[in-house]
Amino acid sequence: MFRFDPTFLKLQKLIRMGEAGQSRDGESVAPLVGGGTGDNAVAPQVFNSLPALNEAASYITQATSYLGSCFSDYSVEYGGKDACNSISHPHELIRSTSGVDGNSPVSVCISPGERCSTSSEASTSAANSPSRESIESLPQATNAIVTSNRLGLNGVSMFQGLIERARRTVRGSADDIGWLQRDPEMPPVEDGTDRFNNILDEIGHGVHRLPNTVVYLLVPGLFSNHGPLYFVDTKTKFSKMGLACHIAKIHSESSVEKNAREIKEYIEELCWGSNKRVLLLGHSKGGIDAAAALSLYWPELKDKVAGLVLAQSPYGGSPIATDILREGQLGDYVNLRKMMEILISKVIKGDIQALEDLTYERRKEFLKNHPLPRELPSVSFRTEASISPAVLATLSHVAHAELPLTNQATKLPVVMPLGAAMAACAQLLQVRYGEKSDGLVTCCDAEVPGSVVVRPKRKLDHAWMVYSSLNEVPLEADAAQVCEALLTLLVQVEEEKQRKLSTKID
Repeated sequence: MFRFDPTFLKLQKLIRMGEAGQSRDGESVAPLVGGGTGDNAVAPQVFNSLPALNEAASYITQATSYLGSCFSDYSVEYGGKDACNSISHPHELIRSTSGVDGNSPVSVCISPGERCSTSSEASTSAANSPSRESIESLPQATNAIVTSNRLGLNGVSMFQGLIERARRTVRGSADDIGWLQRDPEMPPVEDGTDRFNNILDEIGHGVHRLPNTVVYLLVPGLFSNHGPLYFVDTKTKFSKMGLACHIAKIHSESSVEKNAREIKEYIEELCWGSNKRVLLLGHSKGGIDAAAALSLYWPELKDKVAGLVLAQSPYGGSPIATDILREGQLGDYVNLRKMMEILISKVIKGDIQALEDLTYERRKEFLKNHPLPRELPSVSFRTEASISPAVLATLSHVAHAELPLTNQATKLPVVMPLGAAMAACAQLLQVRYGEKSDGLVTCCDAEVPGSVVVRPKRKLDHAWMVYSSLNEVPLEADAAQVCEALLTLLVQVEEEKQRKLSTKID
């Protein structure tokens, strides 16, 4: 509801006197509404020379413009034959009452460059010309109209902006999930699940087929510097089999490009020291870092690398990272981005770009400029986390971490229930997007185009490699056995590529 001050009452009284052709002293005055005929007719104006009248008219035009602009259809119909057909775009309408009883409507249509008529009793004063004051005040009135119309358009823009922001918030990452599979330029994947299961079954019976003619480099994922058990069990078991295995000591909370340079140096150093090629296995962000190293430095590394395994890596991007960091998403409303910046930058002395590089925008941009070499043998491993109530409530699957204290020399050991956390995140993604995931990465985003994909039926969340050394089910394969099976499958894929290449040369 609008609150009108006495200025509006004065306006109404002046309008009635103008319609009656009487002034306060009974003298004849120019009517408030006038009109003319012919192309040279002057548009009727209100008496803007009167301060009170001008102020009230400006207030009404602005309010009317703002309210009218909130609707997509601006047209207004009139009763008279010569009335303005519509008010659209930068046209304004002022409505009041005239006559003694105040029931007869009077419409004043102010339209720059257009002829305008009035309705009802205003037609009786159409032959009268507007006063000199009203003619002189035409530019002022036009400016007031334009200003009020701009206010209306600004209101519409603000309203549309709010709607668009709400739409982005509701949609979230729905339009980005699985974009790799929808891109026609991406090569198709090959299902290698059955081959993987056969290899894993052989490993369970003590049959190991990994060759010792290569060096194995394990690349851990985000926050791995603070996980003392990360890949340790896998490296230990590989060493017992007589295999040269190393864990890349990179700063996992650094950007993808920075880690890619460090991995390149690792590969060159290992090849120089052993005169062997390298097989890489990267988990989570470690897979992204390893793939970036091969994409950026492939000419220097193509003779030094035998293949790459990406285990649970957000190769296409992560909806969790995107929803936290993208403007207008849920993270905006609870300051999640700010909290992550404090955690990564202040607590663990990392770079927030490490998380930004996992968003869909960054992954699309990077893969457009630096795709993975198609001649590179690759295997991708994606899993689905269990979201059963038992997993959500249990604290048996925990991970050990070490957080630095203020002096950086002492670390605080902590235990985190990652199993329950991953199950909760997986349930959130299932409910919001209808997508299966390991808790952080959707299944479709973990499948690398052109790779041999492994899709196990076993429920494994994103943190299985961190706490699997505490495996409570002896019959199930642990992280070291799964990594061995993935690398064995990669060796087979690499041998097949070599045979195909030799056949083409012959």
